[in-house]
Amino acid sequence: MDRETALALEAFTTRYCDAWQRSYQTWPQSEELYGVPSPCIISSTGTMVTWQPQPFTLAENVNAIERALDIVVQPALHAFYTTQFAGDMRARFQSETFTLLQTWSPDDFRRVQENLIGHLVTQKRLKLSPTLFIGTLESDTEVISLCNLSGEVVKETLGRRQSVVLSSSLTAFLNELEPVL
Repeated sequence: MDRETALALEAFTTRYCDAWQRSYQTWPQSEELYGVPSPCIISSTGTMVTWQPQPFTLAENVNAIERALDIVVQPALHAFYTTQFAGDMRARFQSETFTLLQTWSPDDFRRVQENLIGHLVTQKRLKLSPTLFIGTLESDTEVISLCNLSGEVVKETLGRRQSVVLSSSLTAFLNELEPVL
């Protein structure tokens, strides 16, 4: 596993959880994850779940993607999706505010890998560079992704060659993130 990326993700998660503690005197909360089983759940009340990141308990790789498409995935992506179970976290990178995706449970990890496979198959069909999404923006047509060729983090328009490089690496990108509550 890419230890630098894992440490950068853990550091951002700590900043995010600390911001929740300072602002609301609680661990992060989510309405979207209410009722969805996860090892992260501390408590559920009304329509809200309170969560805390937990260690990842499965094999620390996304080999299902590699096997399905006969490719090698950037080590940083393996680390990104297998460092922890956690809820999605709102973040800001420079002027971009987005949702940093995480895996909530073992079932969610399998679903994320399936979605990444589907994303890569579509890109291959459209003859686009292979990218693997790590974040979503307000627009349904734009995502934050890791370029599987260069290792750069990009903001891309789905189905188009349009992309903007945000950072030279996933580690550098995660280190610059600011929590958004």
